[in-house]
Amino acid sequence: MPFSKLGLLEPMQRVVDAVGYREPTPIQTQTIPLILEGMDLIAQAQTGTGKTAAFVLPILQRLNAVETNPEPGSPLVLVLVPTRELAQQVAATFEEFERHLPRSIDVATVIGGENILDQLRQLEQGVDVVVATPGRLLELVRSEKIFFEALRYFVVDEADRLLALGFAEEFAQVLTALPEVRQNLLFSATYPKKVEKLTEQMMENARTINVVGDVPTVANITQRAIEVNRLNRRPLLQHLIKEEEWKHVLIFVSSKRAARNLAVKLKRNGIEADAFHGDLSQDERTFVLSQFKTRAIRVLVATDIAARGIDIQELSTVVNYDLPRSPVDYIHRIGRTGRAGAEGVAISFIDHNDMAHFSLIEKRTKARVDREQVPGFELEGEAPKKKKGPPPKKGKRPSKKDKARAAAEAPEESENA
Repeated sequence: MPFSKLGLLEPMQRVVDAVGYREPTPIQTQTIPLILEGMDLIAQAQTGTGKTAAFVLPILQRLNAVETNPEPGSPLVLVLVPTRELAQQVAATFEEFERHLPRSIDVATVIGGENILDQLRQLEQGVDVVVATPGRLLELVRSEKIFFEALRYFVVDEADRLLALGFAEEFAQVLTALPEVRQNLLFSATYPKKVEKLTEQMMENARTINVVGDVPTVANITQRAIEVNRLNRRPLLQHLIKEEEWKHVLIFVSSKRAARNLAVKLKRNGIEADAFHGDLSQDERTFVLSQFKTRAIRVLVATDIAARGIDIQELSTVVNYDLPRSPVDYIHRIGRTGRAGAEGVAISFIDHNDMAHFSLIEKRTKARVDREQVPGFELEGEAPKKKKGPPPKKGKRPSKKDKARAAAEAPEESENA
């Protein structure tokens, strides 16, 4: 089906042609006509399926028809996202597309870690679109530097990740600042109870679109599970990078310290690598990502901050150096490769302690990944026997807050990479 059948007019068709789109993806086919009709929408779709263009294209078409200039500090569109990198990516998509339109449409990125004065100056000049993370946006709302009287479109992207990062309270505060009459668009890779509750706060009588079913599609990703003792993971990683000639590799680890340590040790062994995690300043994060995207560095070692919202073209390989906590996180990690129809490889290192957890990931993602071992790095020893702890005392079960506090206070795992 061509884009013209979705209700996009001639100016937007020029945009589509200019950016090289040939035919719409399933999420674009189902959502663009509804957005153009002004409907509220709940759309479940994985990253890498073209969902950003699914809301940017119809919104730009409607903005292109608006003849008045935006009022200072009062945008027509607000896009709320969980991470700075995703905010920059969404803003870049708006900017790339609007260059091909008759009307100039101004876009501002409102995120933490960058100079707030620059963002204020841009808002004061008047912008059509604001793409924001919750913290910095609320800072501007409280200081009365941004207003929403003219707001027409409110988009929440990666809603499940927004809540997973603990932004539920901030989201509620953002909602109170918005006008009641607006078009609401919510996109989420998964639809747990928390997101369902979020949609009830946002909108009524919304249309629901699900293009992923119960399990995300990873058909063009070759999944491998390599059994290896924990102490041999780094030597095995270096061996595979060199022997299998991996050109562009994203490696996921469980902590910021592990990311730093592994990147340093790979560099010491002649592999161009750098770390990407939440302790970096925004300038550092932007620089490291640009170095990786342009292939100035071959290997990026990252925490789950890179699991969503980062679009890296032709990424050949993803490695789960440490397994993710949940099957959903596993899908989003490996989904960094095999994008836009390309082939990709996702490798997970597992030892005796990981066997049961990886089996759970397979069960939840409805996948079966053959175990393999690499000569010279075989898994040795036996699985540790489970120790039975004392029975729980009645009334003494820790609450969720107690568990979260204990996890935060626990020392980081020693990284032997």
